[in-house]
Amino acid sequence: MSTNYKEIRAVYNDKTIRVYQAYNAQIANEAVAIGTFGSHFSLNRMSWIKPSFLWMMYRCGWCEKENQEHVLAIDIKRDCFDRAVKSAVISTYHEELGISKNEWQKLIKESDVRVQWDPEKDVNGNNLSYRSLQLGLRGQALYEYVNDWIVGLTDITDYVKELNTYRLEQKDITDLLPKEKVYLL
Repeated sequence: MSTNYKEIRAVYNDKTIRVYQAYNAQIANEAVAIGTFGSHFSLNRMSWIKPSFLWMMYRCGWCEKENQEHVLAIDIKRDCFDRAVKSAVISTYHEELGISKNEWQKLIKESDVRVQWDPEKDVNGNNLSYRSLQLGLRGQALYEYVNDWIVGLTDITDYVKELNTYRLEQKDITDLLPKEKVYLL
């Protein structure tokens, strides 16, 4: 399998799919308290959601990076996620897209949803043989995410820190990880 192989793996059911985001305590605590993002969350910038737990752990350094000390598990409506993925514009231009760079730049400028495919990670942050999705939301898409898509939101920081302790002790945490399955649109 080449590293160009792309796959969405996630925790999901018939109605929702789980994504992860990491924030500072102020944003995370407010979100948990009200069930969505509040006044400390900026609607004026791109916000990235990640269905892959281990990619999120790589990104936030297992809750040790500044302003990423709290990881939120966010269950969102599958139909909203699917619609966003289908409308997303790839975040990096490649000639294989079949359009000119100017056409791609126009799409990027007009789109409120971006997709990025990054190498999936193992528990130690090493690249795996396939790429996982990150979805960037801004503008109307981000507004809808905050105000309509979110079904449930949980701070899983303690769980993440416990897993990291085991991981650093060289214990096998495979059975303790979220049970992600291949997600087909």
